[in-house]
Amino acid sequence: MRHTVLLYNPVSTSKGKQRLPLSLLAVAAVIAADYDVEFIDGNLMDDPAAQIIERARATQAKLLAVTVMPGPQLRQAIPVCKQVKAALPDLTILWGGYFPTQHYEVILQDGSVDYVIQGQGEAPFRQFVDRIHHGGSLTDIPSLAYAEHGAVHVNPRAPNVPMDNLPLMPYDRLDVSRYVGNTYLGNRVLNHNTSFGCPFACNFCAVVALANRRWLPESAERVANIVTHMQDKWHINGLEFHDMDFFVKEDRTAEFSERITGKGIQWWGLGRVDTLMSYSDDTWAKMQRSGAKMIFMGAESGDDETLKRMNKGGKSGTEVTLALVERMKHYGIVPELSFVMGNPPDPRADIESTIQFIRKIKRINPATELVLYIYTPVPQEGSILLDEATKLGFAFPKTLDEWASPEWAKFSMRRDPGTPWFKDSVRTRVRNFESVINAYYPTVTDMRLQGQWRKALQMLSGWRYRMEYYQWPYELKALQRVIHYRRPETTGF
Repeated sequence: MRHTVLLYNPVSTSKGKQRLPLSLLAVAAVIAADYDVEFIDGNLMDDPAAQIIERARATQAKLLAVTVMPGPQLRQAIPVCKQVKAALPDLTILWGGYFPTQHYEVILQDGSVDYVIQGQGEAPFRQFVDRIHHGGSLTDIPSLAYAEHGAVHVNPRAPNVPMDNLPLMPYDRLDVSRYVGNTYLGNRVLNHNTSFGCPFACNFCAVVALANRRWLPESAERVANIVTHMQDKWHINGLEFHDMDFFVKEDRTAEFSERITGKGIQWWGLGRVDTLMSYSDDTWAKMQRSGAKMIFMGAESGDDETLKRMNKGGKSGTEVTLALVERMKHYGIVPELSFVMGNPPDPRADIESTIQFIRKIKRINPATELVLYIYTPVPQEGSILLDEATKLGFAFPKTLDEWASPEWAKFSMRRDPGTPWFKDSVRTRVRNFESVINAYYPTVTDMRLQGQWRKALQMLSGWRYRMEYYQWPYELKALQRVIHYRRPETTGF
């Protein structure tokens, strides 16, 4: 008899924008040969709790595994798991992902979640599934955190497993056609993740605790084979790479680019400014020929001292960013830059310097996309920014119910975090500037913004942008409600 394992992907995006649940496909891959797996995707249904309860009863499943990121996923996962646990108290609930890796104590003290796996989950997940179904102690599995007799226990991390040693994702276990999207990249777009982790330690980044500065990539050959499989089976012409850093190794990027050149696939990925600036012209040309359309990077700030405090490392200074956006203009690859604005101890000064820097970027390469976040702390040992935020009165929630509140949902999205040092006037300054610059430079990723609408936006916002007058942009916000143009955002971040 084959046992069934239920895999739940909480909602993470709006209807019609769902992407393949890569983290669940990754852990499903290590058990799919011996167990039946069922995916329950909150992006595809209105009542995932009812579906989980129905399928658990029908299949006599013993385990529900959940991937959880902060934001919409967390806000749905908490009430759903509480409802499931109340209906099926004997069903074991396991959480994984970077929120559980960081906040395991709060999760396990709640009582609705039984176990947490930290870090890379494939190997410990396989052990956990085997022991749930075939017997053996659960408490000595590497990377596992659990509560026992009122205390939370955390086991040492499992050794990392090279990506090429892991099985391929079992796409046949879910309806992939429901995840094919229509985006700026093409009208048949899928997503893939080619690596685990990131070798850097930016102290505003939640991934550091997940990977402990390790980066484990798939080989270029394996990635190209997966892309070819996706094209052969689902006829894709666009692909999003959701790695935290796709571009760490130049030789891998160059080989991958060569392998997919001529396939007619446009692609998007995440990287670092300094790494990409160090690439040779030959590699950039290969990327261009292969279909690289847009690259997301963290420019983060317009102030070099702030970048140092962020522990950006390398040579990611403002001058390097300016040089890179100019270089990318030559190759016709769109830079998509994120900025973390309002960093302590002086949020207003940080914002003003970054606004001026963004204007400079736009003069060099007007096609540059902008994603503007407001600084939100993450639990990271030794973080100067977190230490300063704590001194200013910041503290993380102490319960899952508090994490599920609307206030902390906004915090997790890094749009309106409500941190104690960040005054409403400063927050408003960021959003007003965003309204003006997004109208004057409409995002190229919104395919509805063509012709007259684009011209109307630019005409209405032009005087504001030229005069640097961002206050009270009511006319732009009104027009946004009429045509629903969107701000630039990462394709899969």
